[in-house]
Amino acid sequence: MKTTKKIMVSGIQPTHKLTLGNYLGALKNWVKLQEEYQCYFFAVDLHAITTRQDPKELGNNTLFALATYLASGIDLNHATIFVQSHVRQHTELAWVLNCFTYMGELGRMTQYKDKSSRAGETIPVGLFTYPALMASDILLYQADLVPVGADQKQHLELTRDIAIRINNLYGPLFQVPEPYIPKIGARIMDLQNPEDKMSKSSSNEMGAIYLNDSPKEIEKKFKKAVTDSGSEITYSPDKPGIKNLIDIQSAITGKTPEELVLSYQGKMYGHLKIDTANLVTEELKPLQEKTQTYLKDKAELQNILRKGAEKAAEKAETTLRKVYSAVGFVPY
Repeated sequence: MKTTKKIMVSGIQPTHKLTLGNYLGALKNWVKLQEEYQCYFFAVDLHAITTRQDPKELGNNTLFALATYLASGIDLNHATIFVQSHVRQHTELAWVLNCFTYMGELGRMTQYKDKSSRAGETIPVGLFTYPALMASDILLYQADLVPVGADQKQHLELTRDIAIRINNLYGPLFQVPEPYIPKIGARIMDLQNPEDKMSKSSSNEMGAIYLNDSPKEIEKKFKKAVTDSGSEITYSPDKPGIKNLIDIQSAITGKTPEELVLSYQGKMYGHLKIDTANLVTEELKPLQEKTQTYLKDKAELQNILRKGAEKAAEKAETTLRKVYSAVGFVPY
């Protein structure tokens, strides 16, 4: 008997340059899951403008992100890729969800509290309502599964609350999504501050491995990676620098942390750093080459994105019309 695949939705902000954390924590897992699920992957450029962006840079980063999706192994036979702003239903549903989301819920979001404390009095409204747009991104496609980093789990929990609230009022309009958080590789840490996640917007570029870094840059960053006191290579929370390097190797090789630790008995931190640099360089080399191939044919890349947006919009419009009808909007 033929069964309908469950739906998976995810996206990455095309701000700054994509990092090794984006690749190991998101893209590699997307590739693993794409045959099992009906997938919608997109570049979330609407979310990106909650902070000021250089327009040209945002456009270039968006195309780079989507070319990287394809280069990572996203198969258009299994997945739909597109740009968030190309599908108008994202913002249209977001407005409806804003009207069913409470100020107190949004004010409790950790990311909002962190970012608004740095923004001072010039806090964009979009930064506050960001989670409602994220909920729209997910609920439009009736997602069953959402791969999220630990820092986005709170937003997904709010998405579930909003979906349940509206379903209780109007009937089963939305599928209530579940999170997918891989055990290894979901949270690659900063090389200079291993207590923090590796970020595209890191204030110290030595802490992040960018997907377009050269082999020399990768080696330099790993050699200067902050490690821990002592000299024994162990996998332990009290050695976050060493633990992070082992997590990176585990995500690439598929070996368990325990297997990797055994292979480093009697070796020094320097061996671990160089080996990790070499592994990352070899892992990224074909990805970098394929990404540039897609970027060189902008017309074909735009064609892929146009078709993806059309396919996504068809699915999204079905959900939006159901919601509009439920809340009492006149059909069009």
